[in-house]
Amino acid sequence: MHWRRRRRLLLSPVALTLVLGTVCAVRFVEAQTKSATDPPPGTAGNAKNVPFIGGRDAHGNPVRLARRTGHVSNYDEALVPAYTLPDPLTMSDGRRVASVEQWAARRQEILSFYRQHIYGRVPERVPRVTWRVTETAEHAREGAAVAKTVLGRVGDAGPQWRLTLLVPKNAAAPAPVLLNLSFFDVSGPARRPKNDEPVFDPVAAVLANGWAYAHIRYGEIQPDRADQWRQGVIGQSLEDGQDRPADDEWGAIGAWAWGVSRVIDYLESDRDLDASKISLTGASRLGKTALWAAAQDERIACVFSVVPGEMGASLIRRDWGETLDDMAQNFPWQFAGNLQNWVGKWSELPVDQHMLISLIAPRPVYVNGGLSDQWSDPKGEFLAMVAAGPVYRLLGASDLGTSMLPGLDQPVIGKHLAFHYHSQGHRSVPEDWRLFLRFADQHYQTKR
Repeated sequence: MHWRRRRRLLLSPVALTLVLGTVCAVRFVEAQTKSATDPPPGTAGNAKNVPFIGGRDAHGNPVRLARRTGHVSNYDEALVPAYTLPDPLTMSDGRRVASVEQWAARRQEILSFYRQHIYGRVPERVPRVTWRVTETAEHAREGAAVAKTVLGRVGDAGPQWRLTLLVPKNAAAPAPVLLNLSFFDVSGPARRPKNDEPVFDPVAAVLANGWAYAHIRYGEIQPDRADQWRQGVIGQSLEDGQDRPADDEWGAIGAWAWGVSRVIDYLESDRDLDASKISLTGASRLGKTALWAAAQDERIACVFSVVPGEMGASLIRRDWGETLDDMAQNFPWQFAGNLQNWVGKWSELPVDQHMLISLIAPRPVYVNGGLSDQWSDPKGEFLAMVAAGPVYRLLGASDLGTSMLPGLDQPVIGKHLAFHYHSQGHRSVPEDWRLFLRFADQHYQTKR
């Protein structure tokens, strides 16, 4: 009975998306060929895991090889090298940041590095997106919403995006809105229970909370595949004769984040919505995107980043599960070309992911991780949340309130930072949705 329950959960639209993404990642890694000049496997990371490369260790954790460095995935705390995190409150010239005004300058310094070396900058030749509402109708989701279909056109003849917006019926005031950047369309009719098994419906939960729900598929903005530079919005921004972005220009995560901001352009114009209360969510690589989008676009009032993992919320310097080397090898199209310069040089980076979270301060951020998703390093996510605390405090907000990793299924919900280490895998659980809505409402209430 336990296995049957888990199998049904995995076949839900959101969970199936995450499973498919994991399978694609595994196949991509296993398809790599080794060069004679590469260092031996186990040169870095956990040499004891060499026999498990391409498979899983005794605890079921995926083991991968980063060929350029010989790094093999590590899941042993004793083998995590000591590291020192860069200080978000120290300028690159050594001056200490002690005021909101000084933080504004430091924030730009950090943003500039991420734009040049990690996610890439948006090129100047980027098209406009124009929006038009093409359909309005009552929605089948418990009969409680009005559905709008909104189409966005990139440039004059570029790709077309489809935004679905569900707004609570008979709302007395403009509604807060949760924008879900996702893999598949999960805004259709809710699934029916099977064999009396309860099925949690996150969209219905959002609507019942008095919020609107907006949904767009990430692949409509930019394909998530290698060598697709001529497609999507990146293809629309290339110069004549240019076959890929420059090394300091955006990869797919940068393009998805830019697309989020273009969706927000529309949301701001919709009178049914409260544009001061726009939240953003995404899972896995889209959890990374949610953080990067919010770091750049301050119209995003609150973030729900689901299992964002490496190059998302997990500390890069902490050698656990997936690493920068793995991401640069297996998903190079998601990042700036300059990320390749940092392979094997994690400790030399002037940033780490606590600084990405700091860029969002003082706005609320909720991050989760799962026990059976050690590849994403849930502990590293938690430690990044803790290390972002000094910036939140400087700006008059609250930190996480603890530096001790919480027990499983014991969420830490502060006023501005929240973390949940749940006992499942690479996904959100129903409690995450309930907690996030209360977490964001607490923040929104203070703005009324």
